Amino acid sequence: MNRILLSSFLLIFFMSCASNSPPSTTTDVCKIFKERYSWYKAAKKTEKRWKIPVYVSMAIIKQESSFRADARPERTKLLGFIPWKRVTSARGYAQAVDGTWEMYLNDRGGWFMSRNDFEDSVDFVGWYNYKTHKQLGISLTNTRALYLAYHEGRGGYKRGSYRTKPWLLSVADKVQRQSDRYKVQYQGCKKKLGKRFIFF
Repeated sequence: MNRILLSSFLLIFFMSCASNSPPSTTTDVCKIFKERYSWYKAAKKTEKRWKIPVYVSMAIIKQESSFRADARPERTKLLGFIPWKRVTSARGYAQAVDGTWEMYLNDRGGWFMSRNDFEDSVDFVGWYNYKTHKQLGISLTNTRALYLAYHEGRGGYKRGSYRTKPWLLSVADKVQRQSDRYKVQYQGCKKKLGKRFIFF
């Protein structure tokens, strides 16, 4: 009996570790969804709820965390070598900071949601970008502009804070290119994924 319990515990533990690790490939959205079908279902729910395309959400999450559930900013160094505070409170797949995550929880009424959970994180990305679309008029298919507002905050975007950050503009261009690639890939597999979606 003890062996069975131990085996069950180890199986659950390793399955949990596997589900929190990044997919084996992050450059092909079809392969990601084939490996993590629950992610496809979550991204589709987000698209339906917030009108943000699957490929846009996935490109933003790839940039923010490389699909790592435990992603966090690196710690600063005290005296050049002692690990110190982190630059921001961002964490999880979507790299949501504490204050914005609390606003999301208040708005969605989901106090048991977690930044380490992919479904909650992709819903957060959809929620934030939908509000950006409503407040700033940015198209939900304009990944570059959405990412700049996501990174700088809506106030920062309105002030044009990103214009003085060439490195950020370069990153936003990169996210747009990734979104474009995901879009092409997704067009080739979404029908097949959708058929499977019906039965799950």
